[in-house]
Amino acid sequence: MDTEEAWTPEAEAAAVKEPPKIHRLEESVVNRIAAGEVIQRPVSAVKELVENSLDADATSINVVVKDGGLKLIQVSDDGHGIRYEDLPILCERHTTSKLSKYEDLQSIKSMGFRGEALASMTYVGHVTVTTITKGHLHGYRVSYRDGVMESEPKACAAVKGTQIMVENLFYNMIARRKTLQNSSDDYTKIVDLLSRMAIHHTNVSFSCRKHGAARADVHSIATSSRLDSIRTVYGVSVASNLVQLEASEYNDSSSFVFKMDGYVSNSNYVAKKTTMVLFVNDRLVECAPLKRAVEIVYAATFPKASKPFIYMSIVLPPEHVDVNVHPTKREVSLLNQELIVEKIQSAVELKLRQSNDSRTYKEQTVESSPSSPYNPSKDLHLNPSGSKLQKVPVNKMVRTDSSDPAGRLHAYVQSKPHTSVASGPNLSAVRSSVRQRRNLNETADLTSIQELIDDVDRNCHSGLLDIVRHCSFIGMADDVYALLQHNTHMYLANVVSLSKELMYQLVLRRFAHFNAIQLSDPAPLSELLMLALKEEDLDVENSENDDLKEKIAEMNTELLKQKAEMLEEYFCVKIDTRGNLSRLPIILDQYTPDMDRIPEFVLCLGNDVDWEDEKCCFQAIAAALGNFYAMHPPLLPNPSGEGLQCYKKRKPLKNPVDIERYPNDAGMAIHPREVIV
Repeated sequence: MDTEEAWTPEAEAAAVKEPPKIHRLEESVVNRIAAGEVIQRPVSAVKELVENSLDADATSINVVVKDGGLKLIQVSDDGHGIRYEDLPILCERHTTSKLSKYEDLQSIKSMGFRGEALASMTYVGHVTVTTITKGHLHGYRVSYRDGVMESEPKACAAVKGTQIMVENLFYNMIARRKTLQNSSDDYTKIVDLLSRMAIHHTNVSFSCRKHGAARADVHSIATSSRLDSIRTVYGVSVASNLVQLEASEYNDSSSFVFKMDGYVSNSNYVAKKTTMVLFVNDRLVECAPLKRAVEIVYAATFPKASKPFIYMSIVLPPEHVDVNVHPTKREVSLLNQELIVEKIQSAVELKLRQSNDSRTYKEQTVESSPSSPYNPSKDLHLNPSGSKLQKVPVNKMVRTDSSDPAGRLHAYVQSKPHTSVASGPNLSAVRSSVRQRRNLNETADLTSIQELIDDVDRNCHSGLLDIVRHCSFIGMADDVYALLQHNTHMYLANVVSLSKELMYQLVLRRFAHFNAIQLSDPAPLSELLMLALKEEDLDVENSENDDLKEKIAEMNTELLKQKAEMLEEYFCVKIDTRGNLSRLPIILDQYTPDMDRIPEFVLCLGNDVDWEDEKCCFQAIAAALGNFYAMHPPLLPNPSGEGLQCYKKRKPLKNPVDIERYPNDAGMAIHPREVIV
């Protein structure tokens, strides 16, 4: 008797399952899929239409948007228009006036070339075209759907050029439309696109506004100056903080490899994100390697600065650019791209280092309110019960003269006997001896130092100098400001600014004649730089953060090793051949700076010094030393006020009243409104 095999549904399905049949997609499906790649969101449609207007030699382009472009996109220009004979095939796929054969791509100069943009819009929206060409008395209006005309073109009144309206974008792509419901976000992207176009195409006026709005959000006029265009579109705060940049490269046959001109922001520019506007052969594109290279330079040169603003226009031979690498033409492929990026990176680095010695700080002035007529009765003091008290004599209001020891706070502070407790680890680890260096009576034969000293003396404010020299120290108002009394007036002095200015001037006057602090354990520059960089927000991915920091530290270490001989000779900052910091100068006798600030000081030497110009170099090094040796908040163990919140948390001074000795220890010059409130 035969035994029947078990028969299951799975076995039956496996027995009858066959490979799926391949069939040809309908043309409408193919076109809609392709349209979704070319027109990804409303800003893509605006970009394609604006580029068509530029190809038509337009000098004025106006954009109107409704609901972020989903309900309406209207682009009008004054270009040469579209011929009546071309209207039937205008919105068919792969119809264009820009090229006729594939080889034309090697020398293409126009924005468009594939003939897909208008066709794609008709597959995902309702397109209406109104156009008139030169010499005709009237224009024509025609609507398109799925690449073909819905009816014959109709004669109509029209102004010179072409107007294209795209309505109900993505009406037949429900999922895409749902993801684009945030109309404000899409409109912001459109405004950003038109802003970028406006600063490059300076011979064209641009405007962009919401439908029904009386005022345009982007409005630029044709001008010959790119900086004026940037000022009009992005504002004075951006244009005033830009430096011009140029770079080029030629091959052996004297033919240019590339030419670049543009503008980059300096250290005074403030922004939270990088703005990079890049055009390659007048085509708005993105280049991640170039953007990354420029950001590395900014991070290395201005670690504490904000993100940069970058505008660059790169010109290459058309045959060196492959424009057909991205559906939206957002990216291009460049011949010799690595060389171009390297040359531009070097040019940016050189320009930033040259401009780093010039920084602008805005001064805020306080307008005094109109004073009321003098009323002698207001000079009388009232006690809590309301009874009038006799005015306090002037001689009772003054603590004492600053030259009187009884007026110094040290007279009221009992000094504790010294114990055998070791000093903090941050001091004992870095200081082991003080080395005598040179005779202070000698002078340095450098005119640049004398010029810097003359600049200080020339800008001295005699009134404030007299206040600081003959004041009485009252006490600390908070962890930044000290109370000073001069005659019958009381002043708030910024201790940070006061001590920084003192140290800066002492560095200039003791130039090349410092005693030395010998560090017991030489500190590697690379480790110091890494410590400083760990506090900086470089705004990069975590996987790249450490590599970027190491590269910055390596660059600055090599730079400082090259300048070690000069630093030791003139500033008593010794760096050995292995890149270790082993000696620091004594700027003020019996005063030791906060050694926790050494990493920040080393980073300033690497980033803030223009080593090419002698005067600027010495000024920047003196400023870095002044900032390092200055007193930084908190200056009180228990500060009574908030003080300056921008300073990092530091250890309080063991004896905060030592600030009293500063104004009297050195003949420093005081600049107006810099330290006295």
